[in-house]
Amino acid sequence: MLQLSKPLAIIDLETTGINLGSDRIVEIAIVKIQPDGTKLVKRKLLNPEMPISQVSVDVHGITNEMVKDAPTFKQVANEIKQFLDNCDLAGYNSNRFDIPMLAEEFLRVGLDFEFKGRRLIDVQKVFHMMEQRTLSAAYKFYCNKNLEDAHSAEADASATWDILQAQIEKYPQLGNSVESILKILGEENIVDFARRMVMENGVEVFNFGKHKGRAVADVLKAEPQYYDWMMKGDFPMHTKQKLTEIFNRTLLKKG
Repeated sequence: MLQLSKPLAIIDLETTGINLGSDRIVEIAIVKIQPDGTKLVKRKLLNPEMPISQVSVDVHGITNEMVKDAPTFKQVANEIKQFLDNCDLAGYNSNRFDIPMLAEEFLRVGLDFEFKGRRLIDVQKVFHMMEQRTLSAAYKFYCNKNLEDAHSAEADASATWDILQAQIEKYPQLGNSVESILKILGEENIVDFARRMVMENGVEVFNFGKHKGRAVADVLKAEPQYYDWMMKGDFPMHTKQKLTEIFNRTLLKKG
């Protein structure tokens, strides 16, 4: 059994599409595991206030008609934020999609969801490191069960928890705590969830484009207009928030 020092919230989202900057959540499910093993589940259909692409409907089966009377994210944001209070976070491909998408939704409604002090376990990363397959295959491989209702957020989140439990039994080297798992996986040293900026030797550097590998502060000092270009561009709000923090810090140093 995974030993928890604080609650672990396993998050799965279904969305209108996969663009962090412009798409929205249509279903959120959170399976929260307490340190004593108690499992709490919160699931909500959400009105994304934009059309759901047919490609996405074909994946998760949630139609515009199904969510037209559902609450918006803004209406449930405080409830979700409170449910996640003091939790470490986990999911399947969650570090690259679910958690960044959730962060975007919080920022859009003016809530600064704090990620400092939270550990992030991406179960897909464990799986890909050890086996390299899909969620349904992972469920079959580790739990010897077929994943019914795949792409139902609650089914996927619950299956992810079952897989994580099976992984710590199968791979003793992972240990049985959040800390021990992250020692094996390593924690990504990112600045923003979209990975436009990363930490290298304690310094934020750009991770894309013509300035890739250059210190963000150095670029902003030399080309302040690059900040304006990014702020006007189709970058996620979390990227813009972190860029602004660095920009303001750079201005203070110059002063």
